[in-house]
Amino acid sequence: MGDVQFLKGYCLLLPDPVVPDLNAMNMEQRLSFLGDMTRLGDAVLKVSGAVRINYEMLGNLEPALHAHVFPRFNDEKDNLKTKPVWFYDWENAPEFNPSIHKTLMEKIKAELDS
Repeated sequence: MGDVQFLKGYCLLLPDPVVPDLNAMNMEQRLSFLGDMTRLGDAVLKVSGAVRINYEMLGNLEPALHAHVFPRFNDEKDNLKTKPVWFYDWENAPEFNPSIHKTLMEKIKAELDS
């Protein structure tokens, strides 16, 4: 799960092994990574109560492939609801806390295992 949880269920997906970007993978690896990304998105969507999932792979600052999986909700503030998540206040967002987010994390894991 993401270091911050301004959107309940925000997750990051990283490949193993780490590569600099999607283009550094062969086609089989790309399909596997992107398939895993959508499976994670499906799981987060199902258990978080989100209405949709936003996916982002940027790599502008971090030279390692990673995908952001952002659940989006109907009850987000109107001034943020239709904007990219980068408009949220990341510095003051609730931090990921294993004891607080354990139940949601376990539900996502169970969905991925099913």
